[in-house]
Amino acid sequence: MTSKYEAALVFSVAGGDDSIAALNAKFNELIAKHGTVENVDEWGKRKLAYLINDEAEGYYTFITFESEPDFPAELERIAGITEGVLRVMVIKK
Repeated sequence: MTSKYEAALVFSVAGGDDSIAALNAKFNELIAKHGTVENVDEWGKRKLAYLINDEAEGYYTFITFESEPDFPAELERIAGITEGVLRVMVIKK
């Protein structure tokens, strides 16, 4: 049984555009491998409400997807250990 989820990812802008594009591709492929990507909404660079790792800006991406219930926890775990990811949050829609 699958459910719908939305992942909010905030990437570091310190690595440049190539780093952001690589992280976007990595997480889109990871989600597509374990489920179905329904929508990708890239907000781009935004000012953060507070400093995260001494950074004032982040690149925001929201991915709506459908997957098995055990995958969102794994997605958060992988994002947590990936360099260049400032924050991640996955919610069930």
